[in-house]
Amino acid sequence: MSRTEKLAPIDTGSNAWQRFWNRGGWWRAVLMAVIYLALYNGMGLALAPVLSGLVNVENLFGDPLSAFLAIGLQPLLGSIVLVIIAMSIGWLPRPLFGRQPALPRRWWFWLGPILVLIPIVGRLFGIDYARYGAGVVLAVFAAGLFVGFSEDFLTRGMAVVMLRRHGYREWAVMALSSVIFASLHFSNFFTGQPVSTVLPTVIYAFAFGVCMYATLRVGGSLVWPILLHMFTDPTTILASGGIDDGTHATLNAGNGIAVAGTFAYLAWAVVLLIVTRGDAEGRADADEQPRRRVTHAEPTAS
Repeated sequence: MSRTEKLAPIDTGSNAWQRFWNRGGWWRAVLMAVIYLALYNGMGLALAPVLSGLVNVENLFGDPLSAFLAIGLQPLLGSIVLVIIAMSIGWLPRPLFGRQPALPRRWWFWLGPILVLIPIVGRLFGIDYARYGAGVVLAVFAAGLFVGFSEDFLTRGMAVVMLRRHGYREWAVMALSSVIFASLHFSNFFTGQPVSTVLPTVIYAFAFGVCMYATLRVGGSLVWPILLHMFTDPTTILASGGIDDGTHATLNAGNGIAVAGTFAYLAWAVVLLIVTRGDAEGRADADEQPRRRVTHAEPTAS
């Protein structure tokens, strides 16, 4: 008798909806992102008439309410939608906020959060706070909470769970989740941004996604990339003077450090994609194991 192995899909769940998402796979992760984007942009279009008198189109940072509504309202609503979906599947609090798989001794993963933190600190010192006023600054940081939560909850949370459940190796989970994250930023076309702005943003977002995946792995929890992301977007917006726009940035030492740090982690993300190998072993949650192996006995010729 010889024995062969194949991967059996995870089909746990009390209903078809749960079983569908629990099977995982890259295309389900992409489908979830498409659903999120459709709802996100749909809510934006539906709310546009209501917000027309509240958002200062000529100067988004003219007052705190305008700043929050322009940056944070859609991510806030998107966060609520994602939490409801995750609860319906049965992924809260685990596996989304369960302990991450054990990480082998890979010191280079630590460079992800370290290099991302450098631009954040630089921009905190480089922001011209007097230009905005305390109310606008607080409103932008409040909006950043929901930007970081929604995007990481989706791509470093839900997408990563689906990719792992399909049995993808560490490199593939890192790369595919980062591609999905970067692809979200193509929706900036809907806001009227030109190709010359959107394409560099997508490339940057992919590298940033790799860094956030590394943060997820070394931090051991989805909380850490969410927190880092929560500070990245507000400091970038306030230091550059616009959303995905650096034309009004203040030139000073703090922002110079931020620019250097950003280029450093863009380069490091490429290196990490080259050197990463292996599986994400030692998952803390039983339902976070890769698709289980089922052994079948096959007759052999006598």
